[in-house]
Amino acid sequence: MVDMSSFNQEIQRLQSEQIGQGVGQVQGDRKVSQQLFKDEFLKKLGLNDTNDSLKFSNHAISRLQKRNIEISKTQLERINQAFDKVAQKGAKESLILLDELAFVVSVSNKTVVTAMDQQSMKDQVITNIDSAVIG
Repeated sequence: MVDMSSFNQEIQRLQSEQIGQGVGQVQGDRKVSQQLFKDEFLKKLGLNDTNDSLKFSNHAISRLQKRNIEISKTQLERINQAFDKVAQKGAKESLILLDELAFVVSVSNKTVVTAMDQQSMKDQVITNIDSAVIG
């Protein structure tokens, strides 16, 4: 399982080092933090932006971080399986419901667009999807 609190601690440590070196002031701090989080998140799951696996958009990474959502490697495998199902059916944008989490994916880009936990899903309307998978 990906531990978000340890991610955040590591990001803060790295960010402090960067700021101490004069890198990443004001708005740059936020970009540095998001990139560090994304890099650590993908590394923990054994992913990278260059391989052919499912990708996570910056927005999705930001939502995972802000909502403190943890994803295990097993859950990632199940997301990939659900993704493959909707791709075979010709879907373009899909909602994947997995455990107490929801992911909107772009099939054509093979990208997780956003992620929500149960609390974030309350009173939300999800638009621009053409399919849903309950996994």
